[in-house]
Amino acid sequence: MSDEKSVHQNYEQWKEIAAKDLKGEPLEKIIRQTPEGIPIKPLYTASDLKETPWLHSTPGSPPYTRGPRATMYTVRPWTIRQYAGFSTAEESNAFYRKNLAAGQKGLSVAFDLATHRGYDSDHPRVIGDVGKAGVAIDTVEDMKILFDQIPLNKMSVSMTMNGAVLPILAAYIVAAEEQGVQQHELSGTIQNDILKEYMVRNTYIYPPDPSMRIVGDIIQYTSQKMPKYNSISISGYHIQEAGANSALELAFTLGDGLEYVKAAIERGLNVDQFAPRLSFFFAIGMNFYMEIAKLRAARTLWYELIQQFNPKNPKSSILRTHCQTSGYTLTEQDPYNNIIRTTIEAMAAGLGGTQSLHTNSFDEAVGLPTDFSARLARNTQIIIQEETDLTHVVDPFGGSFFMEKLTKDLVEAAKKTLNEIEASGGMVKAIQSGYPKLKIEEAAAKKQARIDSGLETIVGVNKYQPTEKSDFEVLDIDNTKVRMQQVAKLKEIRANRNQAEVDSSLTKLREAALSKQNLLESAIEAMKVRSTVGEVSNVLREVFGEHIANNQTVTAVYSSVYKQDDMYTQAQEKVREFTAKEGRSPRILIVKLGQDGHDRGSKVIATGFADLGFDVDIGPLFQSPEEAVKQAIENDVHVIGVSSQAAAHKTLVPALRKALDEHKATEIIIVVGGIIPEKDYTFLYENGASGIFGPGTPIPQAAKETILAIEKSRGQL
Repeated sequence: MSDEKSVHQNYEQWKEIAAKDLKGEPLEKIIRQTPEGIPIKPLYTASDLKETPWLHSTPGSPPYTRGPRATMYTVRPWTIRQYAGFSTAEESNAFYRKNLAAGQKGLSVAFDLATHRGYDSDHPRVIGDVGKAGVAIDTVEDMKILFDQIPLNKMSVSMTMNGAVLPILAAYIVAAEEQGVQQHELSGTIQNDILKEYMVRNTYIYPPDPSMRIVGDIIQYTSQKMPKYNSISISGYHIQEAGANSALELAFTLGDGLEYVKAAIERGLNVDQFAPRLSFFFAIGMNFYMEIAKLRAARTLWYELIQQFNPKNPKSSILRTHCQTSGYTLTEQDPYNNIIRTTIEAMAAGLGGTQSLHTNSFDEAVGLPTDFSARLARNTQIIIQEETDLTHVVDPFGGSFFMEKLTKDLVEAAKKTLNEIEASGGMVKAIQSGYPKLKIEEAAAKKQARIDSGLETIVGVNKYQPTEKSDFEVLDIDNTKVRMQQVAKLKEIRANRNQAEVDSSLTKLREAALSKQNLLESAIEAMKVRSTVGEVSNVLREVFGEHIANNQTVTAVYSSVYKQDDMYTQAQEKVREFTAKEGRSPRILIVKLGQDGHDRGSKVIATGFADLGFDVDIGPLFQSPEEAVKQAIENDVHVIGVSSQAAAHKTLVPALRKALDEHKATEIIIVVGGIIPEKDYTFLYENGASGIFGPGTPIPQAAKETILAIEKSRGQL
């Protein structure tokens, strides 16, 4: 009997046995449809592996499905690289050195939002952002303090920076040189992935075309002078965190990668001059098998895509990646569950073949990690590496009927979207049309509806809720104190530097921007004479202008997925009652104040509230409290909804209430949602908030309570 017939007969036999377990229910009942549109069957056999071209490949050989290196972790485990940075450079430096002493192998720097957006710490727009969600860096002096007693010729440093990438990378290079380290000795990665910012993260500064020029200039400069340095980390992490499923994350990330390759080739570089130093960055969530398949599919797809550029060096075709466990899957409710979630996600990253990994801390749903939670997160990786046999076998899922079929299905799903992008003229044009952003927001709204309605279980949130609250320390950064320290340092630097040299360097930078000179080279000279991050960014703002996002909102997505229940019905009824009484629908302006560009929460809320019957206005990103109040008054709203993720709410909400009162708009109330520790609730209620909705609050509940808050403020309750 042939193998194929044998497999078929065995499968039919299994179906007969399974039918007894199902007690007459159809087999389709236990076939699950994934968000990627891939059906997951309960059993896979050899017949599912037809037309799987990489099936007999080995790790370290094309198309690298089974791993970029032949020996993978059996010789060297993945690098433990924890992402961290907060407050001042002094505090972050102490944190880094403590972690390195405890077993961390590489540094991954988080910058505050003021730095990301190219503002100095004394700029009035960043009052609530300095030092809050990362470390504040204004000059080379800050960068020197950040890496004090950390030898940059020996330590691999990853920096998550995109918008203000030129002054930050320049400051790092100058700080290293003043430490005695030459550029060719530096190793690590600069993210430098601006296209992703226009889709999800939103820490852009300039429009796409000049931003792509900056990317190309950095690839060109580093390929010539920094051969050990990765000039770009093409990031899918924030794409998944914003709501994309794995197929979209793959397609949009690899589509971005293709654009960067084309940009470098347009600079006159050969693909083999830079492609070996390209790296990728993916999120790892709770879809365990899918995340393993995603990393295998990513390597397979990138190998195929890069062949169009005729690489001669095999390393040009290998996708190497850093991974980070999901921040979105972390919950405020029953937070110790997050330790378990992170462990599962870390195992998926290892089984998928990552080259380095960051594990999130259990408390990051409400704040920056404490020393205690960071130690647990780091030890999660160490235990997996040292106490399990996960590192003893290369690609243990290789040859699995299920895993190989899932990898193949994911490759095909991502290819479909990649082909659509290519047909539209490439990723830049797709981003300019808003297509990727809308696809991601649609996926995010569907996901939230499934969670809110209970179709998707989140333990401790919509099922198995704890009866007692967990008591744990939350790290709180004194934003005012940090800002004052940074302002004082800036004053001292400006008083003691040679202003003529600064002015000359900034003039040369402007001339470079207006011509075709390499911008990183000019930025290095400017930072060397102690120009600031803000001054360098402002010169480029004057030449290139600023990017203004076009707000598009998906509608009727949340309600189409939500399984109707009492909570949803009650919220709809409350909206109808309010509309009948007022003669118009409740109107909300949803705003992101300060420099926080994470807009998944605000967009999902906008979709959900609109589907429930609210009139919804969305403010532009990066508003000041004054600008938000002006828009609220002009649009005659009942309520301003502040979406907070970057911990600036204690500064910005009181400022918003003060601005409303100064404009005599006392009838407009404020509600706040997002990453807000419960210990901040009393402060916010005392300083202007009428409602607070922490992580995991169902949208129908938030909508109903918002209307009750409006009525209460009017004395109607």
